[in-house]
Amino acid sequence: MLNRIIEIVKEAGEIVLSAHNQENAVTAKEGKKNFVTKYDVAVQDFLFEELGNAFPEAEFVGEEGENNFESTALRFIIDPIDGTTNFMQDFRCSCISVALCKENDVIAGVVYNPYTNEIFTAEKGKGAYLNGEKISVSDRPLSDGLALFGTSPYHPENTDATFTLLRKVFDFCRDIRRSGSAAYDICTIACGRCEVFFEKELQPWDIAAGTLILREAGGVALNFDGDEISFGKPQDVVFANPTAYKEFVTLL
Repeated sequence: MLNRIIEIVKEAGEIVLSAHNQENAVTAKEGKKNFVTKYDVAVQDFLFEELGNAFPEAEFVGEEGENNFESTALRFIIDPIDGTTNFMQDFRCSCISVALCKENDVIAGVVYNPYTNEIFTAEKGKGAYLNGEKISVSDRPLSDGLALFGTSPYHPENTDATFTLLRKVFDFCRDIRRSGSAAYDICTIACGRCEVFFEKELQPWDIAAGTLILREAGGVALNFDGDEISFGKPQDVVFANPTAYKEFVTLL
């Protein structure tokens, strides 16, 4: 099952790598700084078709289009290009994120950065991997580690709260980073490069695959209230190794 998903996601990565003149292929969506390119649509259409052929019983939730979050059927949750603004400007840090869910439980996840040829994968109960090599979170405390964050650019009402929290985190940790791709940031926690990632009001397709990958790597994935993440609505979320998570929640 997982191997077939990986094959299809890698094929979709060729669409991303073939892109040119991205900034002139953009339309705005609802909300500030919210964009979609023709390549987002092309990747999603490709994934829906190929994964649909491979898993005909599955339903689909994708960033580009209307979605049904109430279904309990086997379903894919897909972000065709996570980091669209990066993609538009050829910043070369954008990922394809594909999660396979049964009810509210992610059973397989793939996050692929075609620019670096890094493919992060997990199947529930079987560990997390980067290009076939097993990965795990670090044991560094946040005070000795790197913190990653997102700015919720589509929701400017969150800006002040985000940067107030960020200042507390910055004063506490070794340093901060922002890549512009939530899916990629979660995976960098999973492979031990960084210790915490947080962002307000992230969508299910931003985090579904990464949540499983991080948990299978020994990490913590919860909302700001300390509850389990639901994949039916936007949420304020934190992803971390267990040690760093305990420090982070004291800053909330």
